[in-house]
Amino acid sequence: MLDNLTRSAPPTEVVEVGCLVAGDWLDGGTRLDRFGPWVRRVVSTARQADDGDVRAALTYARRGAKVVARLSPAARAGVLERAAAAAAERREGLARLLALELGKPLKDGRGEIDRVADTFAVCAAEARRIGGEVLPVAGWARGVGTTAFTHRAPVGVALAITPFNAPANLLAHKLAAAFAAGNTAIVKPPPQAPAASAAVVALLLEAGMPPEAVQVLHGDGRLGTALCAAPEVGVISFTGSVATGAAVARAAGAKRLVMELGGNAATIVCEDADVGAAARICASTGYSNSGQSCISVQRVYVHRDRYEEFLEGFTRQVEKLTVGDPLDPATDVGAMVDDDAAERVVAWVGEAAAAGATVRTGGRRDGATVLPTIVASPPSDARLIQDELFGAAVSVLPFDDFDDVVATCNDSRYGLQAGLFTNDVRRIVTAWRELEVGGLVVNGSSNFRLDHVPFGGVKDSGFGRESPRWMIDDYTVVKTLMLRGMSLFGDQEGTR
Repeated sequence: MLDNLTRSAPPTEVVEVGCLVAGDWLDGGTRLDRFGPWVRRVVSTARQADDGDVRAALTYARRGAKVVARLSPAARAGVLERAAAAAAERREGLARLLALELGKPLKDGRGEIDRVADTFAVCAAEARRIGGEVLPVAGWARGVGTTAFTHRAPVGVALAITPFNAPANLLAHKLAAAFAAGNTAIVKPPPQAPAASAAVVALLLEAGMPPEAVQVLHGDGRLGTALCAAPEVGVISFTGSVATGAAVARAAGAKRLVMELGGNAATIVCEDADVGAAARICASTGYSNSGQSCISVQRVYVHRDRYEEFLEGFTRQVEKLTVGDPLDPATDVGAMVDDDAAERVVAWVGEAAAAGATVRTGGRRDGATVLPTIVASPPSDARLIQDELFGAAVSVLPFDDFDDVVATCNDSRYGLQAGLFTNDVRRIVTAWRELEVGGLVVNGSSNFRLDHVPFGGVKDSGFGRESPRWMIDDYTVVKTLMLRGMSLFGDQEGTR
C-alpha cells in the first residue's frame, strides 16, 4: 500500500485511495477525484464512505479500543519510533504527493515530513511518560486510613478531522497522540489530500500499528457530522474554519473537543528591531505554502520611524522568491489549493487597493498560483485585516505607540499566535501579558512552531492545545482508585 502511494508514478497516473474500514482497504463504490492545482489534472481519487462504512467503522472502533488500550506504553512507543524512522526514509515520496495534490513546493513538503518524523518521535516519548499520582488523602481527617491513586486511561475512540494545508503533520499530531494515549482513531482526511493522508496511515501500519488502532473514511461534511454525533466517539480533534468548527461542536454535543480554528496573525516590528532580519523572516514565512497556514504572516505593524525601511527591504526580499512548479526543488511559492482560493486573495487585495491601499508587488494570479503580494497601509476595516486571508498576501501598516498597536492587534475575532521583533524586555513581557493570543514568538514572525510545544488559540481561534503532551491530556481520562482501610501515610488519629 505505502509503496504504491509514494513511488514516482508516471506523470499522468492517478493515485487510487480506498477507505480503511475494520482492517481492510475498500476500493469499490463512489469516488471523488482530486484535481492538482498546479498540474491541472486529476492526481488522485478517493473512495467515498457510505452509511454502511460508518456503521462498520464505529462498531469496529468500539471493539478495537479495548485491544489498543491493552498495549503497553512501551509497545505503542516502539511503533511510533519505527514510524518516525520510516517517515524520514519516505520523505521524498511523501513530499511529492503533497506537491501533486496541493501544489505545495517540495521544500515545504520536505519540511512537513521532517515534522511528521519529529511528531512521531515526540509522541513515542510521551507514551512512555503516561502515569498517575499517589494522592495525599491522609492530610485531611476523613482521608485517614485510605490510600488513593490516579492513572490516565484512554478515552476509547478518537475522531481526527484534518485540514488540507498541513495534512500529513496535523494527522501525525492527532493520530499519533491518540495512539500514544492508548486509543483507537477514526480519521476523516481533507478531500484535497486523500493520498497524502492515506500514506501517513499506511506508514504507521507498516511500522506495526495494529489494525484496530486506525480507520480512514473519506467524505464530505455529512460524513463529518455523522461521525461527530456518534456516541461511540469520545473525543474529537478538529482543525479547520470557524464555521465548520461550530458545526462540529453542534453535532458533537457533550464530547471532548480540541479545536484549532485559524487566525489572522499579526507581527509587530519595533523601532529597536533588526529591520533587515525582520524583513527576511517575514518574507520567508509570509508566503511559505502560499500563505496557507493559520499562523502565516498576515498583518505586519512596523514603527513609523522604520516603516519605509522595512517596506523597502521586505519588498526586495519578496521579489526574490521563486514562483513556479512545486516539484522543482528551487520553488519557494507554488499553487494555492484551488482557483477559488486564489481568486479570493486577488479579490481582497483589489478591495483594499480600491479603498486607498498600495499594492507594492503581486496582486495577480495565474490559475491557482498567486504572485506573492504586499499591500501597504490598507484600511483597518479591510477584509485583509479583519478576516483570515489564508493566502499569499501580507499587509504592512505603520504604528506610533506600542500600547496602541497591541490594542490594534487584539481588535480581532482571532487569537492564535503573534510575532514581535524587539530587544526591549519590558515590551516582551507586556506583549506576552497583553496580547490576546495563545502564543508569542519574539524576534520571529507569527509563523513559527515547534511540534513539542503547546500550540493553540483563544477567542475564535479555538481551544485546547495541539502538541503531543497536551493532546494526551485530552485523549485520556483520570481514573481514581481508593483503598479503604489501607494507608501509606499512617492511620493514627492522634489526640488533643
